[in-house]
Amino acid sequence: MKKHLLILIVLTLFLGCSDSSFNNKNPYIPNYTFTIDINMNLPAYSNLQYPSNAIYYAGVGAKGIYIFNTGSGYNAFDAACPNQVISSCSTMTLKGINLICPCDSTEYSLFTGLSQAGSQYPLKQYRVEVNGNVLRVYN
Repeated sequence: MKKHLLILIVLTLFLGCSDSSFNNKNPYIPNYTFTIDINMNLPAYSNLQYPSNAIYYAGVGAKGIYIFNTGSGYNAFDAACPNQVISSCSTMTLKGINLICPCDSTEYSLFTGLSQAGSQYPLKQYRVEVNGNVLRVYN
């Protein structure tokens, strides 16, 4: 009986674990593999040292990425509108602590990645690791 109970407990722990709940699947935005290191000591990225500041980094992801200091960590989102097919108007623009899709004027929060209109897909998020003043953003 003890053997069965031990197996049940171990099996429950094993099946209850996951690598992460991170999900960035979006049918409109392809998955591009990249890794970039952002040195926040450089003048172009120094704003990231302060909460509620964001920077745009071109050349990675579908339309570039926005990196945002939440005050308790960092978020990185693709600059492509998450509910639009990639086109000439689908690069998001920064408005304070939100990103705006010029195709449909939908605003998305840089804190959560969600739209205020309740759109189907949130912003496509990437992983961020912090090592001192260097941020590693990757997919």
